[in-house]
Amino acid sequence: QVQLVESGGGSVQSGGSLRLSCVISGYTSSRLSMAWFRQGPGKEREGVAVINTHNSARYAGFVEGRFIISQDSSKNTVYLQMNSLKPEDTDMYYCAADPRWWLLPLGETEYKNWGQGTQVTVSS
Repeated sequence: QVQLVESGGGSVQSGGSLRLSCVISGYTSSRLSMAWFRQGPGKEREGVAVINTHNSARYAGFVEGRFIISQDSSKNTVYLQMNSLKPEDTDMYYCAADPRWWLLPLGETEYKNWGQGTQVTVSS
């Protein structure tokens, strides 16, 4: 049974930093694409960043160098280091994974398995 469990969300002031973590379990393949998405009330879920177990990564344009995605295969964990946070980064953040490790997809419909989300709130 595939499980993804996020943690690390919280409330910070504008310009602050947070590090999100997502522990992934249950996949038979050791090679994955692992992504972070975010979604606010009434908004579509949008891709933030994706990385694979070969450490290839790509980012959404709005990240603008502020976020860094990384992964630790030994811990089955993917991270999202978020720096220079802005109020518009306030959202629920979700992680997702897919065994098509070569694709590095950032579209919501590419993923079947999701975590429960962790809330990030940035105040001005």
